[in-house]
Amino acid sequence: MQEEAANSDLSCMIRFYSEKPCQVEQLDRILLSGVYSVRKGKTQLHKWAERSVTLCGTCLIVSSVKDSHAGKMHILPLIGGKVEELKRRQHTLAFTSAGAQAQTYHVSFGTPAECQRWHRQAATIVSMRFSVVDLSCYSLEEVPEHLFYSQDITYLNLRHNFMRTSGAGSLDSLCRFSQLKSLNLSHNRLGEFPVSLCEISTLTELNISCNGLHYLPSQIGKLLNLQTFWLDGNFLTSLPEEIGNLQQLSCLGLSFNNFCELPAICEKLVTLDKLALAGNLLETLDLTVLNRMSHIKSVDLRLNNLKRAAADTLEGNKSVAYMDLRDNQMTDLDLSSLVSLEQLHCERNKLRELTLSGFSLRALYANSNCLTAVNIYPVPGLLTCLELAHNQLQCVPDWACEAKKLEVLDLSYNLLLELPSRILRSLSLRKLMVGHNRLQSLPPLLEHIPLEVLDLQHNLLTKLPETLFVKALNLRYLNASANSLESLPSACTGEESLSMLQLLYLTNNNLTDQCIPVLVGHPNLRILHLANNHLLTFPASKLSKLEHLEELNLSGNKLKTIPTTVANCKLLHTLIAHSNEISIFPEILHLPRIQFVDLSCNELTEILIPEALPGALQELDLSGNANLVLEHKTLDIFRLCVSSLALGSFAEGVEAVYGMFDGDKNEELPRLLQCTMADVLLEEVQQSDTMFMSNTFLVSHRKLGMAGQKLGSSAVLCYIRNEVADPASNFSLTVANVGTCQAVLCRSGKALPLSKVFSLEQCSEEASRVKEQKAIITEDNKVNGVTCCTRMLGCTYLHPWILPKPHVNSIPLTVQDELLLLGNKALWEHLSYAEAVSAVRHLHDPLAAAKKLCTLAQSYGCQDNVGAMVVCLNIGEDSCTCEMHGLTLTGPGGFSSTATKPATPSCSSGIASEFNSELSASEVSSEVGSTASDEHSAVGLDGSLLPRQERRCSLHPVPPSSIFQRQPSSATFSSNQSDNGLDSDDEQPVEGVMTNGSKVEVEVDIHCCKGKGLELEHPAAEYSSSALGPENDSRLVLIIRRQNSVNSNTAQRGVREKCELQKSLSTCCLYGKKLSNGSIVPLEESLNLIEVATEAPKKKTGYFAAPSQMEPEDQFVVPPDLEEEVKEQIKQHQEDRTDQELKEHAVPLPEEFDTAL
Repeated sequence: MQEEAANSDLSCMIRFYSEKPCQVEQLDRILLSGVYSVRKGKTQLHKWAERSVTLCGTCLIVSSVKDSHAGKMHILPLIGGKVEELKRRQHTLAFTSAGAQAQTYHVSFGTPAECQRWHRQAATIVSMRFSVVDLSCYSLEEVPEHLFYSQDITYLNLRHNFMRTSGAGSLDSLCRFSQLKSLNLSHNRLGEFPVSLCEISTLTELNISCNGLHYLPSQIGKLLNLQTFWLDGNFLTSLPEEIGNLQQLSCLGLSFNNFCELPAICEKLVTLDKLALAGNLLETLDLTVLNRMSHIKSVDLRLNNLKRAAADTLEGNKSVAYMDLRDNQMTDLDLSSLVSLEQLHCERNKLRELTLSGFSLRALYANSNCLTAVNIYPVPGLLTCLELAHNQLQCVPDWACEAKKLEVLDLSYNLLLELPSRILRSLSLRKLMVGHNRLQSLPPLLEHIPLEVLDLQHNLLTKLPETLFVKALNLRYLNASANSLESLPSACTGEESLSMLQLLYLTNNNLTDQCIPVLVGHPNLRILHLANNHLLTFPASKLSKLEHLEELNLSGNKLKTIPTTVANCKLLHTLIAHSNEISIFPEILHLPRIQFVDLSCNELTEILIPEALPGALQELDLSGNANLVLEHKTLDIFRLCVSSLALGSFAEGVEAVYGMFDGDKNEELPRLLQCTMADVLLEEVQQSDTMFMSNTFLVSHRKLGMAGQKLGSSAVLCYIRNEVADPASNFSLTVANVGTCQAVLCRSGKALPLSKVFSLEQCSEEASRVKEQKAIITEDNKVNGVTCCTRMLGCTYLHPWILPKPHVNSIPLTVQDELLLLGNKALWEHLSYAEAVSAVRHLHDPLAAAKKLCTLAQSYGCQDNVGAMVVCLNIGEDSCTCEMHGLTLTGPGGFSSTATKPATPSCSSGIASEFNSELSASEVSSEVGSTASDEHSAVGLDGSLLPRQERRCSLHPVPPSSIFQRQPSSATFSSNQSDNGLDSDDEQPVEGVMTNGSKVEVEVDIHCCKGKGLELEHPAAEYSSSALGPENDSRLVLIIRRQNSVNSNTAQRGVREKCELQKSLSTCCLYGKKLSNGSIVPLEESLNLIEVATEAPKKKTGYFAAPSQMEPEDQFVVPPDLEEEVKEQIKQHQEDRTDQELKEHAVPLPEEFDTAL
């Protein structure tokens, strides 16, 4: 870069000064600098002149004093050169560069101390020898000339460039490095192997992967010292005979080429011990050929088309110790001839039976197959790790019980009916995973065992062994969620407990208050999950003894209060207790480490937030408390990498759109997609009736811009609309997705997946496509080591391997459709479709349902960001969305309706996203609910008659003159903590919107009513603004309901200014008070009324002035500091309104139809 800085070419200067220039003294690489007298050259022809001299890095930079930054700079490389004192001139040093065309600069210093300081620093640089040079990803076409001056370079990385094969500084010149041992030329688009590289006889490592090579030249045999040769990601089908001359070659990488068999030439490479042939076209594993390669110890055959293993003889192979056969198509595998095999990977095949030799076996990984039998003979005495999850085993193999050194045993997701007592009595077993089986009981424990981790979730257990906690004193992790436990065994036999248990997950059982005293026997508990049980109380005396508790989850019970002794848990950072009956806010805001509190969906009535909040507090979730009065205070919101989109009223209020976006480790892209994708969809729907969803994803991908170059995001988008051809026909649901976000429809109580998972592990077609395009799939199943997804929005630099093209699925909605579930990868990895549907289909509140899904995923082992969205559907027989009084719902408690009158309430949605800290294995959740209707779907288990307010549907709206329309918004809702450039401190946030990290949810509902007049009584209690002209006496009334209000079931009404709505989309925004920290929570109702009235802009197309009470007796209290302002505004409007106008326009309460913001 210093060499480029001397070039006058503008592009080089831009690359050099890629950041804002700073003072010379502030540069990190500046060693010494100053203004001195300088003379160039050794002769006396040049004169002494005052110049700026800088010792930077390994170079001496001389420039003019005035234009030291912008003017011409002379750069003198010092490595390999010399620095000496001049005897003829006092305090003067001569700096000389290396090479045939060496240059010299004489610098005269003012004092001897300064001269000595420069001499010491320069002498150190001159004597330096650098051997490693990394020039990857610089778009270079040639090697910088000054590099050739150094003969000490042994490692040269030129990966991801555009190197030329001929000319000055090209690959032909690399032979000038006489000591070069390692050369990386991958991803240079060479097309042919540079023959000149064969002249570098000193090379021991050469990487020429991903260059489109079809053959290797015969001159390759000249690289006699080559030990490691990487040729991955090319089009090779064979190897030349001359490669057999490389008698020192020990590692040969041929992955992702076009080989159909094991290269026979490898038999001649007697020192070769590692052969990588992943991602080729092998169909048969020829063990006979492998036996002839008696020197090979490691074989990688991942991602081939292997269907079987064949051997002509029974001769054993005593060399192969490691074999990787993952992601093939093998049904039966017999590797008993590999007597020295120590480690085998055969995950994601179709194996039914596996036979191995146990002489040397140390680790076996055979997850995700169809295994019914695993035969290993003799008993593997050295086996330490055995993973057989996701198979069809009905019993534990006998040899596994006899393995004396077995430490890890994973038998999850099988068909086990019982667990042998010998397994639990093992003196070596440290980790036992037997979740998702059919175990009804566990054998008793009679002796002490060293077990540390025990996973028993998703079985049929009604109790645990009575001596479990007494005999397993080393047990630190126990997950017994999703069983039928009614009690817990005691943890101590005497007065003192020796239990070391730290993490206890007991979610989704039948535990009652009787289990709480047992928990006291585990004083070291850090994480306790008791969600979805039958707890009525949590004794205060018991909670006070759990002093080391860091995370407590009590959601989904029937608790009335949280004990005050929670204040004794000084280490507590997470308290989750949503979906209970808590009416008193617990005393947890004084805890020093509290970070997240979730008390949503309870019965809280008031909360007093102290002036000094805990410094660690990141979120306080109080949504879903219908009678809660909130103070005007908010908290900083924790940001996630999962965002959601919920618009219950979309495209003129006729349609709905829901989406979820998961950025894995980045939160910038999900936020961008959340803010823009709905508007893109609206534009594309107007332009195309067939390809609109695919075009939406492609346009959104393009709009990501620079942010989408290296970052990527999974996405799922659901669009509900009427059929364009026949508006009176059924509603249709169109779902599109990329990546691992999925949508599932609950139809007649059964799960109907609507998405396709685009990942290497779950989509063989995509894996084949990526292989054909010569991407490198690493051993952790990621494209180029970046992501497991093959289709994403963003990640442009991985094109064409990663594509933004979505999978699109469109189906008509029917009467049997009850729920629409959206979730990210973390949710569906721990919850099956059927389990997710059955867990929430009987819940009335979609917010509580979404939170329950997240809670279950975390209790089942999720350690990542998890997001869930639940949309309640109720489609009438004629697709009408009008909701009539007296809706009859039939059981067993689903949301589908079989009433004689068509009844279809507008969609209600609940969104919850949670964050798990991997360091502490605990969750810091962040959840927000969004309800797109005026209330949650009230569906009872008994199918009784449920009175609801009548609503108008999108098929039967009021006349167009009073249609309330939504304008496509490009506004950005974000927290001021964002670093992606989206937020603006000057913008007013939208009232009713919670900015919860990377997601924004609307919590206020707007419904439109049309009438010719409204009776206005008790004007002191109402604030309205209306101006009726003679040309039209109709009025548009906005009905606003909020979850967190004093009376959530009482509608509030306000009369908006009369305005003629244009045919184009009108604007309507709810503005709230801007908070200092950039976050918003629902405000108390009276304050909200005034703020909306005073801050809403007065536009012709209409902002309502303020909502007012629907019933005359419903009053609201005006805060003292706003009382005068309210009186003035009310007085002004009363003077403008005459009694005659009120009589002319007085009408009964108008009908309403949903147009939720």
